Amino acid sequence: MPPTVRAQFPGLAQDQIFLDNAAGSQVVASCIESMSHYMADKNVQLGFDYPLSQQATSRFDTAFETTAKYMNASTDEIVFGYSTAQIVRAVSIALKFQPGDEIVLSKLDHESHLAPWVQVAQWKGLKIKWWVPSRDTTTNPKLEADDLKAQGLINNRTRIVCFTHTSNVLGSITDVAAVTRAIKSINPDTLVSVDGVAYAPHAPIDVQAFGVDFYYFSWYKVYGPHIATGFVNASAFKNLEPLGHFFLPKTSAQYILGLTSGSYEAIQSVSSVVKYIHSVNWTWIEKQETILQEELLRFIRSRADIQLYGDPTSDRSVRVPVISFRVSGRSSVEVTRELWEKSKCRPTADNYWARRLLEDVLHVDAEDGVIRCSFVHYNTVEEIQSLVRALELILDAKK
Repeated sequence: MPPTVRAQFPGLAQDQIFLDNAAGSQVVASCIESMSHYMADKNVQLGFDYPLSQQATSRFDTAFETTAKYMNASTDEIVFGYSTAQIVRAVSIALKFQPGDEIVLSKLDHESHLAPWVQVAQWKGLKIKWWVPSRDTTTNPKLEADDLKAQGLINNRTRIVCFTHTSNVLGSITDVAAVTRAIKSINPDTLVSVDGVAYAPHAPIDVQAFGVDFYYFSWYKVYGPHIATGFVNASAFKNLEPLGHFFLPKTSAQYILGLTSGSYEAIQSVSSVVKYIHSVNWTWIEKQETILQEELLRFIRSRADIQLYGDPTSDRSVRVPVISFRVSGRSSVEVTRELWEKSKCRPTADNYWARRLLEDVLHVDAEDGVIRCSFVHYNTVEEIQSLVRALELILDAKK
């Protein structure tokens, strides 16, 4: 690991091992400084001609340009919000429906990508179809294009299909481009909405290559502030009823859906996050994360008393380092508490707002949940080895 990587995250100076990064990463120092400087020196209303307002506006506009380039989109296709949940909610309210329309939802998703559509369907009398994987459903379910066709989920009434790029429990990566092609081959007018929150900290985003209509991720899980970004394909604008003021132009996602959400200081700071990511580069990040997750997966594969949920391989084209498991005969909550008490390791146990996955697919007690260890590139091999030793000590003590 380049020696400068960890030094750029002030939070890592604390005497603990951060293993719940899927819930929120540490924030890179340049982002913290950017927000602080903006609030101290540029905290004025945007869009006016005096110098300070122009400077603040430039920082704000640059964030849209930087984010668009980062996602391979146009600036008008970018919307910022307080959270991914909020942006998905806005899209669900704005999307125009006809009586008899159908919505396809994946049971592997975080509830923030499901609840808005379930509620809209109830309000408008629409039909929900659930996409449930057909193979390895209780331990390693995956969203595959073949299931969409085999289960007859898409037809001429399918308005939108919503699914996750990466499960925040399983760590499994969905082939978004392949799934999108399969959907569009059956009904070219069906819209595709993808939750990229669990994927975004680990790999680059290219919405053009994905071919999707909507894509979302949260910056607070990608080393930045507590805001989110949504991509809305310009071709989908016509399908949305603008939520903004009547006098605003209908030519950008921010005007159609944004509702001025997301603080100025947070939005303008994402440019510093993107700069940091480019300085580290994705190739190195992928290599580092492969090493990290293999360290834990090797241990899990060796234990008959641990049930892994997700793919057992450390191949980064298949999964990201979000690793969930249960211990035979043990409460997940109790195991994590022992880890907190007996080590510096800080994984967690929960259902992670994916109750439908745990209850309906994995058949796991959603109240006790799974133990989740989630790493990012600033974690070290030594930290994962410390986790393995602590787990080994706790599990062997109960034999």
